[in-house]
Amino acid sequence: MNRLPVEKRAQILQMLCEGSSMRSISRVTDVSLNTVTKLLIDAGNACSAFHDATVRNVKSERIQCDEIWSFAYAKAKNVASAKAAPIGSGDVWTWTAIDADTKLILTWLVGDRDASAASAFMEDLKPRLANRVQLTTDGHRAYLNAVSETFGADGIDYGMLVKIYGSDPQAQKRYSPAKLIGIDKDLILGSPDMAHISTSYVERQNLTMRMSMRCFTRLTNAFSKKVENHYHALSLYFVWYNFVKSHKSLKGLTPALAAGLVSSPLDMSDIVTLIDKREGPAKKRGPYNKRVAHESAS
Repeated sequence: MNRLPVEKRAQILQMLCEGSSMRSISRVTDVSLNTVTKLLIDAGNACSAFHDATVRNVKSERIQCDEIWSFAYAKAKNVASAKAAPIGSGDVWTWTAIDADTKLILTWLVGDRDASAASAFMEDLKPRLANRVQLTTDGHRAYLNAVSETFGADGIDYGMLVKIYGSDPQAQKRYSPAKLIGIDKDLILGSPDMAHISTSYVERQNLTMRMSMRCFTRLTNAFSKKVENHYHALSLYFVWYNFVKSHKSLKGLTPALAAGLVSSPLDMSDIVTLIDKREGPAKKRGPYNKRVAHESAS
């Protein structure tokens, strides 16, 4: 099996996390699109396992959660008329939970924006925490039962930030929300500090996702064609964001380093090493057997 050099694979992975499209990466690095796609899949599998095993027993004080929209193959309203739409096509929501102090993404989930996704999201968040935290979400009602059933009435301090929008005189503008005229801070469970009921950090992280992954860029044809590849792109991104990318707000540290999960930052070559360890040593390519064309009976 032929493998690209570590430096080349690290370059491709870095470009995937810096907003480059897969076709532009193929052109710049002089590799085939299939090679970029396979590397993304391999990296996604390795990063998903690494993140799940490493982001555990996190000591945190304040957690913010939110959901960000994207789509795979076609928007939900167009799936019925789309040609050969694969399973999973349509709107895709990514749920994220961020630590307000270290900017660490504790967990994330790809799915619908419904009650079952909210419950699965909270059930994955709880065992990653080492202590009681203050949680803030937006006004999405699916969080209410999910948080109370997962953490219980006495297991968390939970506040909800509800934004109030007025009439929009420019409603024809694409993706422009109505004018924000106020917010309500609702105490849901426990005794949250009202001054820290905020979703500012997780919403800023949503912007970073749109800037860093080409498949999140609006009004382009760079959207994910398969929901599986969308998942792999997110798996790679969150390891890059937590373990590789230094943050100015953390004085040059990575979120994982600030949270005490690692002793030193990783680089993209370390992610390549994760891939190779998961796949094992390269196997020798076998002999090439030329296929013989068989004449069909007339």
